[in-house]
Amino acid sequence: MRSKQTLMKRILLICLTAIVVSSCGINRQAQQIKALENCKYRITSAEQLTLGGADVKNMFLNGDINLTSLPGLALGLLRKDVPLRARLNLEVKNPTGDDASINEFEYKILINRQELATGFVNQAMNVAAGQTTTIPVDMEVNVYPFVSNSKVMGEISDFFKSGKNGPEKKGILTLKIRPSIKVGNTVVKYPGFITVDKEVSSKILL
Repeated sequence: MRSKQTLMKRILLICLTAIVVSSCGINRQAQQIKALENCKYRITSAEQLTLGGADVKNMFLNGDINLTSLPGLALGLLRKDVPLRARLNLEVKNPTGDDASINEFEYKILINRQELATGFVNQAMNVAAGQTTTIPVDMEVNVYPFVSNSKVMGEISDFFKSGKNGPEKKGILTLKIRPSIKVGNTVVKYPGFITVDKEVSSKILL
């Protein structure tokens, strides 16, 4: 009889322990997500911007598109593969009293609300309470559909010409991120995307 009672007590203890551990995990998950919601996100800069392997700044001469400065562009057009590469620096500021940890995140990049690229950053990071950190987001996308379109290239040229010779024009660069956090051995995705907008001026390359 005693052995059965002892067994029942052990089973009950194990169940209670499992409930407590599960509850702690859920609470920690809720705290992490709340901290991510309250963080301030800002794109501080875009650098290492290349098109077809060449610096994009060299593509514009006196406000005009200078395709001769991009020797790899002709080959890329033939292959229908013109890579645009850039690094966006994402600043994350945590004003809360809890640490905000990100295990990895998906991202989308949009120009004037039009989706340009999607990707995935597998980089664990921790933003301690009251601290700020910067995450590099490396983008690579085939922009052949854009550069092979004379209308689109004309609009791009007009955009940069206005920065040098006329009134400034502005556009919106949007970075959408969906971070994942790790609670124990479980990876939990943030419910939805966090949107970060940055105004881009036509004087950006001047």
